[in-house]
Amino acid sequence: MSGVIDRSEPTCDALIVRDVRVPMRDGVHLATDIYLPAEGTVLMDGAFPTLLIRTPYNKSSDNTVENQGLFYARRGYAVVIQDCRGRYASEGEFYFLAQEAEDGYDTIVWVGEQPWCNGKVGTLGTSYLAWVQSALAALNPPYLAAMYPNEGGANAHTSSVRHNGAMELRFMAWGFRALVTGTPLDDPATNAALAKVRFRDWLQRMPLKPGQNPLAMVPMHERWVFDIWTRGDYDEYWQQPGFDFEKYAENHADVPILFSGAWHDSYTRSTLENFVRYSKLKRGPIRLMMGPWTHGGEKVDLTWSGNVEFGSEASIAGNLAANVRDHHLRYFDHWLKGIDNGIENEPPVRIFVMGGGDGHRTPEGRLFHGGQWREEQEWPLARTEFTNFYLGERGELTTAAPEIVTRETSFRFDPNDPVPTIGGNISSLTDVLDVDPALADKVAMEDRIGNITSVGPQNQVPNATTFGTKPPYLPLASRQDVLVFETEPLAEPLEATGPLTAKLWVSSSAPDTDITVKLIDVYPPNTDYPDGYAMNVSDSILRLRYRNSREHAEFMEPGKIYPITIEMYGTSNVFNRGHRIRLDISSSNFPRFDVNPNTGEPLGRNTHTRIALNTIHHDAEHPSHIVLPLIPNENA
Repeated sequence: MSGVIDRSEPTCDALIVRDVRVPMRDGVHLATDIYLPAEGTVLMDGAFPTLLIRTPYNKSSDNTVENQGLFYARRGYAVVIQDCRGRYASEGEFYFLAQEAEDGYDTIVWVGEQPWCNGKVGTLGTSYLAWVQSALAALNPPYLAAMYPNEGGANAHTSSVRHNGAMELRFMAWGFRALVTGTPLDDPATNAALAKVRFRDWLQRMPLKPGQNPLAMVPMHERWVFDIWTRGDYDEYWQQPGFDFEKYAENHADVPILFSGAWHDSYTRSTLENFVRYSKLKRGPIRLMMGPWTHGGEKVDLTWSGNVEFGSEASIAGNLAANVRDHHLRYFDHWLKGIDNGIENEPPVRIFVMGGGDGHRTPEGRLFHGGQWREEQEWPLARTEFTNFYLGERGELTTAAPEIVTRETSFRFDPNDPVPTIGGNISSLTDVLDVDPALADKVAMEDRIGNITSVGPQNQVPNATTFGTKPPYLPLASRQDVLVFETEPLAEPLEATGPLTAKLWVSSSAPDTDITVKLIDVYPPNTDYPDGYAMNVSDSILRLRYRNSREHAEFMEPGKIYPITIEMYGTSNVFNRGHRIRLDISSSNFPRFDVNPNTGEPLGRNTHTRIALNTIHHDAEHPSHIVLPLIPNENA
């Protein structure tokens, strides 16, 4: 399908009512802007389907006003956009995610009871704005009629805030960012001091000391940052409805939901898990869309992500809609307005299968990887052939199970020299960028936020911009603490579409350490890339104290061999003819994840580090492997 069928057109004006104080159950009032269809400056008669957007990123930003509030109001929707508690114009103290279920519930009830609302409320938004949708839906509020969460969480403890026991440092970066954007402070001296803070500097002083870091200038932010950093066990804290939608899935509102995500997003695993879970539990209907993009509400309008181009069909305009706003509009036109545009008859799953390109360098300097959209009926795909690729004796990655009696490969993991992050499923790992002092007062802090690391698919070779590196900038695969296992050049293309799992046998000299895995599509050399190109496809980590249970830590006995399972991000990628499939194994990926000191001390409170000798066992008794979800070639 191309274009948009029977969509709402901009047939009216919009009336804006700013900073309405919506009461919460505890007496706090949240600042809310309301956009209503109007004729000139006169409110149109009647009640309207309503869209609710709750944000920590400023409800009154120019982009939000134009592309959310005015866009939909001019097409016959009432639009409610609210600053989350403790952010920008809203009252109260902000605590990351925890208050969003109750605040969202109270807000949607208030909206549904307004005379301009017809009783049907839809929710939309990306990232934190997707989290808050799921949080309020976990309490099953009245009036909720449809949801479009783009790139949001499922369980904060699993693969987004904490990640198989480790912490995704992007949320510490988010805490530093919140110090200078949207936190209402009346002290000019404190604001001036915070403007000089650089998170990348404090990454060199890990672990942070309570009270002796910039977060302490805004105690409410220091409190939640240290909570999510130091609380490793999956306990009552992590099971509250603002964090853990998995726990409340039975109670979750049964409404149409479109889970939108991306293969190089920080919430890839969460998006896929949400779709699978609610498809089984709810009538919905529940839909899934996965593109080749990185994180961000407007990234779906791009044909590239990271340093890789996927072709003209790769954006949402390729075959889904004119742009992301029109895609939202078509969805809500059907479920809130009842417009017969055929959306209810579309297949439940639409994915972009990456790969198949020839690997040339585009004029913009990106590797051409290619790909195409495909419709499916389920996830994982019913025709999947889950295939073990074993770690071989001499660095091979092969479907032949090992026969050798004893084989192990060890490496020395020094927490003071971690493997640097190059791309991956990252968002919000950002910092305040420096500007000319003469312009500092003229550039809003929100416009000075930039990435610390590269994101998305990248060649796994550092350069001068790679955080934590120094010359010579040699490939990560050349490091002694990175184990490399790869196939022979493929005789035919192989498509891997589905969940990815690494099953390894490991031992360590330390009581606790980390194991990282990274799946890579290795291009052979060509004219544009004479050294080839090692494109990251998926990665993950496991903190070994949580190898058996996320509820309780269990330390290791030095030298004892343990089986571990590492859940990775799902993908859809064609490894082309002549390419190699590679699995890199190490113990760090910094600053994507916090670095394990190998001491077994309490999380975030270690007093020293130690070098660990970590060993991967890959023999007949310990057949370490990665499970790839291969899709048969129907044209073969």
